[in-house]
Amino acid sequence: QVQLVESGGGLVQAGGSLRLSCAASGRTFSSYNMGWFRQAPGKEREFVAAISWSGGNTHYSDSAKGRFTISRDNAKNTVYLHMNSLKPEDTAVYFCAAATNYIAFNDLLWPFWGQGTQVTVSS
Repeated sequence: QVQLVESGGGLVQAGGSLRLSCAASGRTFSSYNMGWFRQAPGKEREFVAAISWSGGNTHYSDSAKGRFTISRDNAKNTVYLHMNSLKPEDTAVYFCAAATNYIAFNDLLWPFWGQGTQVTVSS
């Protein structure tokens, strides 16, 4: 089991940047693939980015490519989502998720979740 706690959300103007963090408990963080998802009001939760346990492989949604960067520090049990050139349509609750054996674009396949952090981008 792993417990996840997100932080770093907030209010930012369009074009600005934010860095989200997801701190994980437990000594086996380095064995988990990690993902970021988001859910806007009235919409389903959607995949944003994911990173393999080693950090060697990353995946992004089309909307995140070129603007967001996922990274991890296994020594700190933390995964990050660096978000640049933010747009009002990026407004959502952002969640991190963990899985041991795969990376999936389907949120239903991720067994461990944090509570989420709100990101609001004003125009």
